[in-house]
Amino acid sequence: MALSAIFGVLLAVTLAVESQLVDISPREAVRRVGDDLTVFCKVPYPIDSCRVTVGTTSYRLIPNNQEEEVTYSGQGLEAGECGAHIKHVREEWNGNISCTLPPQTGSIELSASMRLLVAKAPGVPQLVSPPQPTFREGDGFVAQCIVPDGRPAAKITWYFDEVQLMAGVHQPVVTSRPGSDLTTILQNVSRTLTPDDNGKKLVCRAEHEALDSPREVARQLVVNYPPKRLEAGPITIFGLKLGAEGRLNVTVRASPAPRAQWTLGELVLEPPRTTDGVSALEPVALGGGYYNMTLVLERVSKDDVARSIGLRVLNELGQEDFVVRLSTMDEPPGVELGVGGVVGIVVAALLLVVAAALLVFARATDRWCFAGNRGRDHKSSGESDTESAAGARGRLAALTARVRAALPKKTEKHSEEVHDEASEEKKGVVYAELALGDQTGDRAPPPPATEYAEIVYNTQEQAKEGEK
Repeated sequence: MALSAIFGVLLAVTLAVESQLVDISPREAVRRVGDDLTVFCKVPYPIDSCRVTVGTTSYRLIPNNQEEEVTYSGQGLEAGECGAHIKHVREEWNGNISCTLPPQTGSIELSASMRLLVAKAPGVPQLVSPPQPTFREGDGFVAQCIVPDGRPAAKITWYFDEVQLMAGVHQPVVTSRPGSDLTTILQNVSRTLTPDDNGKKLVCRAEHEALDSPREVARQLVVNYPPKRLEAGPITIFGLKLGAEGRLNVTVRASPAPRAQWTLGELVLEPPRTTDGVSALEPVALGGGYYNMTLVLERVSKDDVARSIGLRVLNELGQEDFVVRLSTMDEPPGVELGVGGVVGIVVAALLLVVAAALLVFARATDRWCFAGNRGRDHKSSGESDTESAAGARGRLAALTARVRAALPKKTEKHSEEVHDEASEEKKGVVYAELALGDQTGDRAPPPPATEYAEIVYNTQEQAKEGEK
């Protein structure tokens, strides 16, 4: 017993090593009946022959013989290649395909195998879902799609109309009957129903290698919900003309179909009814659960424009009330705003105007955030007398320099005479000093004023010119 066990282990190890030495490609393939398939087996040394077993039949393949149903394929026995080209796959060949590669010398034959799945089309898809014909908004919905007896298993894809459904799709489950290589796949989908699901078709689509086109099974969903408004607040109908016919159209969403009640003061109208120049029309289905409610006024009057008209939309699940107002103005371009939006814009504009007025008032009166400006002005005016006097002398010097620059200059010919007579000219120069006033810390600063300076020419020169 011990020897036989050891021999079995050695045999298993040997077979595992042999399978690793043989490179076989592909290791698995799916083909339809009548398709072709090429399987390559290769070892890193020359081989003596190439034997391939397909189904229950063993083929000895010769490179030069290409007439059989299974023929040789590869670079030759010297290259260690044993390839089998199957021209037409049969149903009974579903299973393993093995190759055997005996060496040119020695008695050890290496072999390897791959898996061939001969595709078989599955049965018709089945959709299992709740039995009730209609649902309500917020109901939970679970459906299951079953695609039986395929080889290999089919692929399931869910759609809402033509849009692929991704949310709520569960993992598929693949099963098979004992003793059968056919597989059945099933998959669930779950979601909470909304008004958008109403009227849509839930589709289970099965795809398979043996099918020329996908197979589908579907169910259309009916989801009921109470009337719903498309916009908040009162509804304004623009563009009406006094004395002309006026049509009031209000679009709502509901399932099942709603009915309407119009209220004009004490008058209540339910379609179809006409009285006193007012007609209530039957709701018109627009598709997708949308309905158009229409009230026709034979002639629009000032009273119609001044008052509000009531509209109540009802079905078995609830109701929705609307307030409709009429306007002879054209509809504003751009984004449509309700009454609440218009009021909000007006209030915001008034707040901006008030804020701007307060800002101007505060700056003019040095109040609130501008109250510190006056203190800073006093601080600037309260500089020391020395700094004020220095600033005044600096301004006077700058003004004198500008005046001198404007006076005509003496030529180079008289430059020496001017230099010699400099001392004499200084005697006749009259200096003028601007009196800037007494600037002490106790007195308030004087108001701003423009400083003037006058240049007095040499009195001696003026006397000489007089004598001449």
